[in-house]
Amino acid sequence: MPNRLETWRVEAYNTAKQSENKMHDDTVARRFGFSGGLVPGVDVFAYMMHVPLARWGRDFLSRGLVEARFIKPVYDGEAADVDATEHNGLLTIEVFSRTELCATGTASLPAAVPAVSLGDYVAVPAVAERKPVSPATFETGKWLGTTPRRWAGQDAADYLADIREADPIFAREGLGHPGLIQRVMNRLLVDNTILGPWIHVGSRMQLLSAARAGDEITARAKVTGNYEKKGHRFVELDALVVANGTTPLAHCQHTAIYQPREQAAA
Repeated sequence: MPNRLETWRVEAYNTAKQSENKMHDDTVARRFGFSGGLVPGVDVFAYMMHVPLARWGRDFLSRGLVEARFIKPVYDGEAADVDATEHNGLLTIEVFSRTELCATGTASLPAAVPAVSLGDYVAVPAVAERKPVSPATFETGKWLGTTPRRWAGQDAADYLADIREADPIFAREGLGHPGLIQRVMNRLLVDNTILGPWIHVGSRMQLLSAARAGDEITARAKVTGNYEKKGHRFVELDALVVANGTTPLAHCQHTAIYQPREQAAA
């Protein structure tokens, strides 16, 4: 029988109000038909990860598999309820806000860490000079890199507060939250081109090792898809996220609309 887990409720917070991506700005987002600036998908994903973390603890941080699809926006200051049901070792996760289903996903705990070779992912730097996005920016087969990111000390504590994560394991063991890996995945887009408003629509992440607070995190990604659908331009990435140039943290697939149809038609 499926087992329903305790709902995790957070007061959503738009961490990206001042970012380059104006889809998080109230005025611009309304032009695209939204009620206001969107809470970043990577942060909604972080809310969702609380449930498998509560279920499996540190094992989840070391080898958990989690994926999410973002359906409707979550808005700043609104309650977001993360519901989950477990059946045969699989968590089915849903996020509701303002009575709407906003995100769906799953999480599981593989018996062992999958084998992933660092050498299969080409390390390249982010571009030296960003240029306005075009379909050529994300040519299929192209390798992309990121500028290194670190979250330590107050930065790490502020991040946990921003995503409403209260589990003491991060401070107690000096660990980095896996939501930070998703932030680095977004940087594969932002570090390599100048984007207009854009939307993260889904991700799959196989964790390979627990991140440590203060790790220097980079991503090595291959563009696996670049296509138009219903007027939107999509990019799909296959990436390895690495700590300190040597330790694979996660194998990720990441999908984003880099040119929403309203923008593409402008």
